[in-house]
Amino acid sequence: MRALIITAEQFEDSELFVPKEALEQAGVRVDVATPEKGHQFHGKHGRTLIADLILREVDPADYDLLVIPGGRAPETLRRDDEALRIARAFFKADKPVAAICHGPQVLVSARLLEGRRATCHASVAQELKDAGARYEDAEVVVDGRLVTSRQPGDLPAFVREIMRQLGLGR
Repeated sequence: MRALIITAEQFEDSELFVPKEALEQAGVRVDVATPEKGHQFHGKHGRTLIADLILREVDPADYDLLVIPGGRAPETLRRDDEALRIARAFFKADKPVAAICHGPQVLVSARLLEGRRATCHASVAQELKDAGARYEDAEVVVDGRLVTSRQPGDLPAFVREIMRQLGLGR
């Protein structure tokens, strides 16, 4: 089983590393893709990572799950055609997509949330509503294969639902 995390500079540290580590502990191979390869990307709170691949190298067919952490990274990703291509491919293939905090902004830009139940950081709520999503202020919202959460404090529920989507319990 394989998971893909897409991110960029200034990601929310815990929203990337908590799901990544939980997935890896469950035996899932996790790749991180970013717009550029070969240099360190920095989280808002000082953690760093080096991407496994760049977005244009990603074949969504190779993955079972897409995770989009928040922070400031979604501001970059939502303007990246490759990030939007990846998100659309996961939805089209009915594969699980998990987005937290500002992560749903990528799905808004990909025009994937109309009519869907979702949550996000409070500062993004109006944007989701304007995109036609049915916004819910809850720690985790599951709509079919879509899992969304609001903030780092919701990570336990977010990770639990990601694992359920993959049939890994928790």
